[in-house]
Amino acid sequence: MDHLWTPWRLPYLQGRRPLPSGCLFCVKPDEPDEEALIVHRGDQCYVLLNRFPYNNGHLMVAPYAHVASLEDLDAGTSAELVALVKLSLGILRQAYQPEGFNVGANIGATAGAGIEDHLHIHIVPRWAGDTNYMTTVGKTRVIPEWMDETYNQLRPLFDQRDER
Repeated sequence: MDHLWTPWRLPYLQGRRPLPSGCLFCVKPDEPDEEALIVHRGDQCYVLLNRFPYNNGHLMVAPYAHVASLEDLDAGTSAELVALVKLSLGILRQAYQPEGFNVGANIGATAGAGIEDHLHIHIVPRWAGDTNYMTTVGKTRVIPEWMDETYNQLRPLFDQRDER
């Protein structure tokens, strides 16, 4: 029998995860990229890894501006947000060859937003057969890659795109 050890998830599952003071998406850009898991910085938005991913490669795109919904963004920020979602899809295809994606925003607590005051778009790579009983019964996600390996896989690909 194989054992899956994910002790780093226990504080999250028990609601004891450390939270920054202030808005997570406002604080992250002030941290070093690797610590914050920021893989790309644009002029008005940035891309970071989700520290508690649904699958490996789970990215989020957030504006620097503290706004709650898409209609609160100016035209330039909206355009960059969509451009970074598109860029992220291409990079995830290159790095992981997913068979599909879930892309979306949970706007408002009723819609499932964990952080409802700061808009962010989730990009989740998906593969056939990537769901199993662990999430439903065990309340645990199986992520086959360490977070620093995911960061090291994706950051150079974003950097290469910047150089073009």
